[in-house]
Amino acid sequence: MENRQLAEELTSQLGLDTPPVALAFAESQPAGIPAAADAVPSACTFWREAESRVFYAPATAHANCPIGMMTMGFELSPEVHEQLMQLVGKACACGYIGADEPGKIPTVAKRHAGIVYGPLEDFPGPPDVILLWLTPRQAMLYSEAAGTLSWTEAAPTSVLGRPACSALPVALAQDRSTLSLGCMGMRTFTGIHEDRLLGVLPGKQAETLSGALPGTIAANREMSEFYEGHKAQFAR
Repeated sequence: MENRQLAEELTSQLGLDTPPVALAFAESQPAGIPAAADAVPSACTFWREAESRVFYAPATAHANCPIGMMTMGFELSPEVHEQLMQLVGKACACGYIGADEPGKIPTVAKRHAGIVYGPLEDFPGPPDVILLWLTPRQAMLYSEAAGTLSWTEAAPTSVLGRPACSALPVALAQDRSTLSLGCMGMRTFTGIHEDRLLGVLPGKQAETLSGALPGTIAANREMSEFYEGHKAQFAR
């Protein structure tokens, strides 16, 4: 499926009010793709910028965000590593994370020197992951269509938390959609609405999800009508 068609289907099916964003991990800057021009405070800042344009951000463009640089799988310079240790120390000292957590935060394993970002509808090639800003209701439909809430498994997939960018390497490693509550950094740097969750969809699973959404939506509509009828019997 073409990226533009996929973006249109995901947007219309889920009722998104922000465009799906695509990321591709690249070993070099692709020809014809401009590089990110301005310094940004975080890796997730690029997610919002990618809603309106396609660009390439090398590893150095992520250096102001040591956590994001780590989770995105970039090699850290001694300076950035020192900043990471200071940030981790601050987060542990104030109780934001536990002292045993930092070493367990996942990172992207795919070899790359930078990341191509952009709106899914205009993305120049196959994305590795697609990011969706979802309301709780949209997240419900997204997760049901993706099959991550099925009770046929040992337990449904848990919703991820801080740092929000850790949802990307988890989605890539498991080749399945993930959902994150976000983190304070993400909410500060992206300015996303308070009622939004982050959906991370592996590019290889996007067409399957899009194909499953109509059935999921129809099933929920039928159950909604049933529940409304049941509720009406108790109306006063």
